[in-house]
Amino acid sequence: MKTLSRSLLTAIAALAVLGTAAPALAGNDKRDGQGEARRELRAGNVQTLRQIENRVLPQMKGMDYLGMDEFVANTYRLKFIREGRVVFVDVDARTGRIINVMR
Repeated sequence: MKTLSRSLLTAIAALAVLGTAAPALAGNDKRDGQGEARRELRAGNVQTLRQIENRVLPQMKGMDYLGMDEFVANTYRLKFIREGRVVFVDVDARTGRIINVMR
């Protein structure tokens, strides 16, 4: 009986440790936008933000550029404002083409 309760206690303790470690381990798999952008840039897969800005900003006449909002899935999201309204422009980081404009 003593062996059974010791085994049970050991199993519960192991599950408790795994339960608290699992979220931390899962968090390591998440790719933050900045880290992803850095990796893709080093690999030569995407253009720099400056290259993207040089290509896109001249096309956004009448809008004030506020900066990059985020980088997700090889897409730069640039933030603009026009007449008091925020406009997001998604740009393919590989080609520099505008793929979506959200007003």
